[in-house]
Amino acid sequence: MELKSQAFQADKMIPAKYTCDGQDISPPLSWSDPPATTMSFALISDDPDAPMGTWVHWVLWNIPVSARTLEENLAKTASLANGAKQGTTDFHRVGYGGPCPPSGTHRYYFKLYALDTTLDLPSSTTKKDLEKAMQGHILAQTELMGTYRRG
Repeated sequence: MELKSQAFQADKMIPAKYTCDGQDISPPLSWSDPPATTMSFALISDDPDAPMGTWVHWVLWNIPVSARTLEENLAKTASLANGAKQGTTDFHRVGYGGPCPPSGTHRYYFKLYALDTTLDLPSSTTKKDLEKAMQGHILAQTELMGTYRRG
């Protein structure tokens, strides 16, 4: 499985459009070749370089098994049109929150998981809750890392 974005290359700068300095919208993502027994996908995006420890930017699960993309600018709602669910980030809200580092260049990881199940979780679900619910159900995982520096 490989995760890519049409908006930025792996290990390169994330355009300001997808950050707090721009429109703060989610970037487009696409992936290929999940395991044959995949039933759904989950995605976590976080910043391990945050001063207070890893900062969670996006928590998403029950992405349909038929999906191979997440479109740009997904709604910041608990449920998406395709049936996927979004949880609570460290911004204390549901949906994507873009890079907004206080200083220096930070790394932002988009981690995609192929799961052998779907998950029944509330919109208050955090990264920690999702990771716990995924235990024993991850068939494959991949990640895409981009960087961002303000100003």
